[in-house]
Amino acid sequence: MKTQVRQLALAVALGVALPALGSTMSETALPKLSSENGVSYLSGGIGRNEARAMRAEAKHYPLSMTFSQGKDNSFLASVPVTIENSAGKTVLDTVSEGPILLVKLPPGKYNVTAEAYGKTQTRSVSLSAKGDTPLYFHWKQV
Repeated sequence: MKTQVRQLALAVALGVALPALGSTMSETALPKLSSENGVSYLSGGIGRNEARAMRAEAKHYPLSMTFSQGKDNSFLASVPVTIENSAGKTVLDTVSEGPILLVKLPPGKYNVTAEAYGKTQTRSVSLSAKGDTPLYFHWKQV
């Protein structure tokens, strides 16, 4: 009788633990948080799960950028990005490891420059204390 009770308890425990373990393993964690000049950022979005996680996380970042290329708008990684404040001081100079870059900046005006295929694109953005401001950079394939 004790053996049957133990087996039943083990089966119940496994029935609860395995699905939870499986869902954790199938979900992709966010990329590593990085920082430069006091500016925190997440760079990644490679694969559906990581891209989905980063899009969900974007609401916590005042600035989000997405990089794409070609007619089919395929994601683009390894994009050099520079952000300057309104005084012209560089506050972030990085290479986006994936097609999505989330940046925590204080409210203010910034110039954002991204480069791909030897072509530079610049956007001016004004960030408020609330909300996520999205920027999209797209290059035609050369």
